[in-house]
Amino acid sequence: MNPYHNGDYVIIKAKENGVNVIGLTRGRDTRFHHSEKLDEGEVMICQFTEHTSAIKIRGKAFIQTCHGEVETE
Repeated sequence: MNPYHNGDYVIIKAKENGVNVIGLTRGRDTRFHHSEKLDEGEVMICQFTEHTSAIKIRGKAFIQTCHGEVETE
């Protein structure tokens, strides 16, 4: 298994139109490398990889991981 991820997934469900999901790179300099826009009710399933070290979410959403659940404000 790749040392940068363990196969866990992050589930993001938009609670409003226009929720932004932004993937941030791994490495010396953190940069944006991917962006998606979700509308209300849409679900995105994400996974950390050797290229993605963080996921930023803008807008009202429900997030579920193996570590628990959280809602953005």
